[in-house]
Formats: sequence, structure tokens, C-alpha cells
Amino acid sequence: MRNEQKPVPSHSSLIPVATADLTERLDRLLPQTQCGQCGFDGCLPYAQAMACGEAGVDHCPPGGDDGARALARVLGVPPLPYDRARGTHKPAMVAVVVEADCIGCTKCIQACPVDAIIGGAKQMHVVIDPLCTGCELCVPACPVDCIVMEPG
Repeated sequence: MRNEQKPVPSHSSLIPVATADLTERLDRLLPQTQCGQCGFDGCLPYAQAMACGEAGVDHCPPGGDDGARALARVLGVPPLPYDRARGTHKPAMVAVVVEADCIGCTKCIQACPVDAIIGGAKQMHVVIDPLCTGCELCVPACPVDCIVMEPG
């Protein structure tokens, strides 16, 4: 009798339990910015790709070199510095809406991958600081440049 791994549901397909466990460990090490700089639609898809051997440990600028080393340790692969071509490692930042300039267009709300921005159409928007991951995806979405990034 062979030892077969039981599949567990994931959002994209059925993956073996060991891969799901590894994915969870890798995902916990990632900064959860959901910024997409890694080339994936967020931290979990990147973790899944690493667990399946489809992505390297060097894709996450927000995690920096320390993050890449931690991912390599878990995967048992040689450590690599993060790929600087994907972006710059920076200290934790949060978005702030400059109230006087906000026109209430809701484009920043639509761009935020973690729903950290609240507000209504034609109303001033606000960033909920504890939810903001500092991904900066709201900044280019704003047509009036009323979002600034400040240290977290």
C-alpha cells in the first residue's frame, strides 16, 4: 500500500496536504502587502508557486533580503538576495489621503487589495491605518495625487 497524500481544496485546484502545509508556512513569512511585485496576484499565490517549485525565493521586494533568506531556509534551497529589478525594499509605509485634495472618485478603494480605504462616491476617503499594507497600489490609481505614503 502506497502512502498517498490526501488532496485539500485550494482556491485554484486540489493540492497535496504537504504542499498546502508548506504553502501556509511560506505565506506566513511573506509581508502580506498583496502588492504584486512578485509577479503574482498576492502573497498566497506566490507562496503556492514557491511550494510547487514554480517560483524562486527572490521575488518579494517588501520582504527584502531577510525575507528571501527565511523563505530559502523553509524550502531548503540556497539563499538569494531579493531581485532588485522587481522593486525597492523600503521600511513599512501606510497610505494617507490628503483630505483637502480628495474628490471622492473611489479609484483608490477599487485599487486597494486589502480593503483598507473607506469612503463613498463624491465623499472624502480615509485609510484605515492598521489594515494598510503599504503596497502603494492606491497611489497611481488616484487621478488627483491626493495619496501620500508615510512611515507606518
